[in-house]
Amino acid sequence: MGKMLQDSLRAPVTRLITPICRGLLRIGISANAITAIGALFTVLAAVFTFPQGRFFVGTILIVFFVLFDLLDGTMARISQKGESRWGALLDSTLDRLTDAVITGCVLWFLISKDDRLGPLVLVTAVLGFLISYIKARSESLGIPCEGGLAERSERLILILVTTGAVGLGIPYAMAIGFWLLATASLVTVVQRLIIVYRGAN
Repeated sequence: MGKMLQDSLRAPVTRLITPICRGLLRIGISANAITAIGALFTVLAAVFTFPQGRFFVGTILIVFFVLFDLLDGTMARISQKGESRWGALLDSTLDRLTDAVITGCVLWFLISKDDRLGPLVLVTAVLGFLISYIKARSESLGIPCEGGLAERSERLILILVTTGAVGLGIPYAMAIGFWLLATASLVTVVQRLIIVYRGAN
């Protein structure tokens, strides 16, 4: 379902941001630079807000900088050089980094408060890496591995909705959000293993 939603939104969003992307390219900013800038400021926003419990401000800042992800892919496609394998690797690597830092900063806060949700957040981080690893490893073996209940965008949205709700003081938001995330991530791990198993046989 998440994949269908992404596909249905891709065309209108691309039309909306293409003029911005062309403008950035004209002034000499590359897609890779946008990728790096977005990742850097996402990391800084998480590190300087979440561990201090400033979840609402942190969420707003992270949402803004995560939107840079919408620009770099379109910029790469419309640039003279086109998409590159290096750019794809850089984007994927920095995505993993920002996901880890966001989750890690939430965990940092929970540990500082001796909160019992800490292990649950750690489990979601491990499952998130497993989801990415299964896809990367399967594709290195020549087996396509697309789909699953909670791909990266769905997991990121769920985390940011959770942290935003915590910032607004909604009761039990942290527990509900991360239990949902852990469940969805576990289901996705199983789904991807099944996809690879079927592809291998």
